[in-house]
Amino acid sequence: MSRARLEIFSDAVLAVAITLLALDLVVKGPGHGSLTGLLFHEWPAFAAYVISFFTIGIVWVNHHALLSNVELVDRSLLFFNLVLLLFVVLIPDATRLLAAYLSNGGPGAHVAAVVYGVVLEGMSVGFILMVEWMFRSEWTEPSIPPDRRWASRRRYYVAPVLYLGIIG
Repeated sequence: MSRARLEIFSDAVLAVAITLLALDLVVKGPGHGSLTGLLFHEWPAFAAYVISFFTIGIVWVNHHALLSNVELVDRSLLFFNLVLLLFVVLIPDATRLLAAYLSNGGPGAHVAAVVYGVVLEGMSVGFILMVEWMFRSEWTEPSIPPDRRWASRRRYYVAPVLYLGIIG
């Protein structure tokens, strides 16, 4: 399979995920208080939106950079990419959950943060699977010499540690 087909599918899924984020930005209309007050009341939703928007945007940038070295795609890479996309598509729901429970506080806020962290952890595992596939595949351009691969891996292995911190 060509790389272009994988990129087109992935770009479409990422575009839908990033669009779904905006659907949760709802402010009550006139008659429910001052607009300033209503906007202020929804600050967790807007903050979560911005964070998740840039998270998905960074996924898109990294995904593009990763696939730029791939010449041919096999079934393994397709499934590793699906793992990544599985969790990216969950980001809008995890974001909505986090924003809703941050507004109310209490123990639910901690659970919502854990859910958000688990989604980000799963996404980073998808990236790691793809990176490791690339270092082992004969269908990638050998642009990173073997002696520099650990340095390259570090970029993808740091995020899961940070996400585990969120979960903790």
